[in-house]
Amino acid sequence: MSDTILVFALCLYLAATLIHGSNESNQRKPHIVYMGDVPDPEVSVTNVHLNLLSKAIGDEQIARESKIHSYGKSFNGFVANLLPHEAKKLSEEDGVVSVFENTRRKLHTTRSWDFLRMPTSWKLRNPKVESNIIVALMDTGIWVDSPSFSDKGFGPPPPKWKGKCDKGSNFTGCNKKVIGARYYNLDKSFPIEEDPTPADYMGHGTHTSSTAAGVSIHDASLYGIAKGTARGGVPSARIAMYKVCWSGGCTDMDILAGFDDAIHDGVDLISVSIGGPSRDFFEDPIAIGAFHAMKKRILTSCSAGNGGPDLFSVENVAPWVLTVGASSMDRDFRVDIQLGNGIKIAGNGINTYSTKKKMYPITSGTLAGNLTGNSTYYTGNTSACDHGTLSQDKVKGRIMYCLGNSGQDSTIKQLDGVGAIMSVTELLDVYYITLLPGSLVVVNDGNKIDRYINSTKNPKAMIDRSRSVNMTAPFVASFSARGPQMINHNILKPDVVAPGLNILAAYTTLTSLTGDPSDNRRPGYNIISGTSMSNPHAIAAAAYVKSFHPDWSPAAIKSALMTTATPMKTKDKTGKLGSGAGQINPVRAVHPGLIYDISFSSYIRFLCKEGYNSTALNKLIGDKGHSCSSFKPVHGTDGLNYPSMHTRINSTQTRFSAIFYRTVTEVGTGSSSYKAIVRASKGLSIEVVPRTLNFSRLHEKKSFKVIVKGNSAEAGPWSRSGALVWSDGKHSVKSSILIYKFSELI
Repeated sequence: MSDTILVFALCLYLAATLIHGSNESNQRKPHIVYMGDVPDPEVSVTNVHLNLLSKAIGDEQIARESKIHSYGKSFNGFVANLLPHEAKKLSEEDGVVSVFENTRRKLHTTRSWDFLRMPTSWKLRNPKVESNIIVALMDTGIWVDSPSFSDKGFGPPPPKWKGKCDKGSNFTGCNKKVIGARYYNLDKSFPIEEDPTPADYMGHGTHTSSTAAGVSIHDASLYGIAKGTARGGVPSARIAMYKVCWSGGCTDMDILAGFDDAIHDGVDLISVSIGGPSRDFFEDPIAIGAFHAMKKRILTSCSAGNGGPDLFSVENVAPWVLTVGASSMDRDFRVDIQLGNGIKIAGNGINTYSTKKKMYPITSGTLAGNLTGNSTYYTGNTSACDHGTLSQDKVKGRIMYCLGNSGQDSTIKQLDGVGAIMSVTELLDVYYITLLPGSLVVVNDGNKIDRYINSTKNPKAMIDRSRSVNMTAPFVASFSARGPQMINHNILKPDVVAPGLNILAAYTTLTSLTGDPSDNRRPGYNIISGTSMSNPHAIAAAAYVKSFHPDWSPAAIKSALMTTATPMKTKDKTGKLGSGAGQINPVRAVHPGLIYDISFSSYIRFLCKEGYNSTALNKLIGDKGHSCSSFKPVHGTDGLNYPSMHTRINSTQTRFSAIFYRTVTEVGTGSSSYKAIVRASKGLSIEVVPRTLNFSRLHEKKSFKVIVKGNSAEAGPWSRSGALVWSDGKHSVKSSILIYKFSELI
């Protein structure tokens, strides 16, 4: 009898294994099947997609159940739950460019516009044209009820607008400022704490939207910190929110759905403060979406990522994308600490609380350790105030002095402490908002506090609210991602940097300042850092340029921002690998003098040079009559009319030589003469042929070449930098030049 039961159980197990899969190779996972340009309007993409899927799976019913979504407004493709062999089979189909697994990406989480000298006067703006510009943001949604999104004085949406406004809980609807709001969650996996709605439960999307295009709000602040006028870069522009991110991240399929709609809806620019590991251009949803946006003359600007200061950390590196790193502005936040013995210490951080000039008992993590003998309490470091190492009796009602900076404020608050002072070996440029009165101090000041605590029976201290102080700026933020990039060795990324450090902007009231359940602060404004914050500055600058030049291509706008950027000083040796062309200067970018334009066909020629086959490119173009042989081959090191010049050499090279072919278009006075000014670091030779460009009319084009040579016998890694500046006495058109040598091939 027992043998029969055993055999029966074994049969059940084998059956379950066959049905559900015993390993990942038998599990269906969402995949994106990308098929290039939109098909003929008369073709039903839904039927085409289902037929392809049925053929790959071998069962129409399973195919219907597996299909999640079809793209077909701005590009062609679909999402389906696939087994690995089905994905491979689909990738071999004639009509398919690429098949890749759906992944989750992450968010790259005011005086900034004054610092960039963006004008407020309508005399220096073009408000009528600006009001017809629609800025799309792929983000976490938007809190429309913020004063920053008031539509007072706005007319109806531009006639070109074809978008819509989804409904949902905690969302009052769109207005004449926020003219569109959609949300996407194609796999229906809504987080428990979030409803299906365009409303912003995280604050990120509200912050980026108001930074880009919020109206002016006087006396905005975070509980009195950073008080002033909060405004977006293009306050007259319209906003369209595409909510593709939730608390669990941002899926590839939702990002592509957002692009598909945004391009079709008639937006002018797209801001994407999202990133993930670099991938082949046509297996990357942001690169794919931005490519089709570019084809429709829509510029996409993306955050570079927060992986700095590590090299090779830059994300969103497609050449048709404006990649934006983070820089500082001239404002820092000081926290004044006073000890009971009269010593005053200047700390740093964002502290919204005030101890109201009252002294509280202070102790250290070392003295407040839990000495119960329970071993579970000793998994951390008491001096660092790690969770589980402190005694509540010794913390309650006291300010805690701790080593390190790892979220001790949460632990101290749970134990009824009243403040936290955290001593760090290096004071970074980015702060987080504490859950109770708190500050960071450098080690030397921390030692003073520690000595005081141990020198008296009843040590006391007071922590004041943060105040704004001036600092030297700009510099590249420590967290801002650095190049060189991993996908193409000849395109310098990031392209530019913009303020992304401690930015004050509107915030949702559907969550607290910190997102912590115990935090009840919901002021409607917040101070956040990240390349997510720098990117809306760049997209607004692009919109500002576009308001003066509505006919300019995405590449022309990008060129104007890059060639007029302010060169940056960096605190480390990464140089242009962190700053690109420099910090954006929107006002100068309106009149760049010359531009490096790039047509759609030029990008195709570049892709041919990069090794993409004609079959794939046919699908991208949407014309089967063209192949790489149909286009004139490109020459030079990079094969693209890019505003910067860059290449990477390997560790075995002792000498290097690179040649860059460029064409500039006159967009200044019409009749002009530009002379080449070359700047090169030691060990770098830069030759420009010809050295003078004479223009007789507006929009005339002139070509030249740049030959870069040098000796690379020195062991890597190292970089050699320089610049080419075309000057007519009025305009200075700067192109960054960078040669990078790595110690081994990547």
